[in-house]
Amino acid sequence: MIKVFEPKIDAFDIEEVKKSLLQTNISGTSPVVNEFETKLAKKFDRKYAIAVSNGSVALDIAFNIYSFKKSDEVILPSFTIISCLSAVIRSGAKPVFCDVNPNTWNMTLENVEKVVTSKTKAVLMVHTYGLAAEAKKIQNFCKQHNLILIEDSAEAHGQYESNIKCGSFGDLSTMSFYANKHITTGEGGAILTNNKTKYKLAKQIINLDFVNNQRFKHKNFYWNYRLGGMQASLGISQIKKLENTIKNKKSQGLYYNSLLEGHEDLISLQPIINDSTENHFWVFGILLKKKNTRNNIMKYLLEKKIETRPFFWPLHLQPALKKSKNLNNNNLKVSENLGKNGLYIPIGPHIAKADQEYIIENLLKSILKKRY
Repeated sequence: MIKVFEPKIDAFDIEEVKKSLLQTNISGTSPVVNEFETKLAKKFDRKYAIAVSNGSVALDIAFNIYSFKKSDEVILPSFTIISCLSAVIRSGAKPVFCDVNPNTWNMTLENVEKVVTSKTKAVLMVHTYGLAAEAKKIQNFCKQHNLILIEDSAEAHGQYESNIKCGSFGDLSTMSFYANKHITTGEGGAILTNNKTKYKLAKQIINLDFVNNQRFKHKNFYWNYRLGGMQASLGISQIKKLENTIKNKKSQGLYYNSLLEGHEDLISLQPIINDSTENHFWVFGILLKKKNTRNNIMKYLLEKKIETRPFFWPLHLQPALKKSKNLNNNNLKVSENLGKNGLYIPIGPHIAKADQEYIIENLLKSILKKRY
């Protein structure tokens, strides 16, 4: 089976984790966690970083830092992972969905402007599948209108927009270090900020509301969201390889593009370069132009031992929202088309050019079989 993705763990990663084990730096309060946070902050042009147990937790904490009211609206793209919606709902705010650009599959300032109201309190800006959202434009808009900007950079390690690093936009940024990310700790995540007060609060939230002067007296029912020392040590090693990881992904993405030249009547792809951002191919996504064929094509590829994944299902169509009222679900056609007709194919260090050729050969066979 050619898997969609497999993490690459090399001798340097193993040595870093081994060192942590030998020094018994395994808990969430080990010095190696602080070292990881310092390196993260420096890497992504932030003053502070807080390592946490996963990317979904990072989003939850980012929203918990702000005291949202029931009437506060948070704009987020419908085409993204459920963690984003869950964080908004658990914060007590009202999610307001915007659509995404049909070419980049990412949110733009125009998408945001279409749904902003007098009740809008914040924007959750998400970078998806290899390209970045219109980060600088959205950030400027938020500053002009006194809106909170939270940036989800889970899929954008090493990505730039307008020559600015993703992970450095907005009031807070969040990251995921799941196994398929460009920097992985297996499971893990982080919140990044330049605000010292928010940094200290986040540190308190992830650590059971412990304070130095009265450690076991708690004013808040916070929880334990810490990242372990062994995971942090793996992350330190992974940070060092980020540029090389992206270089290899770009090479694979460009090769896929070359193999698919001349088939624009069958599929759509994210652009290689879009205005102020260059695709780093976190995944290699394919949007089928023939409607309602995606599931059959995925089944065909699985029979050929090629694993695939469907695109994100639009947030406004999630079954979990069936009991919610007064949520916008109109004019989100791009997100719906992506959710119904998109899939991504294997990419990463576990596949060679011969594998890519085999994958595209069978992909095209499956599309043509269903098309004609």
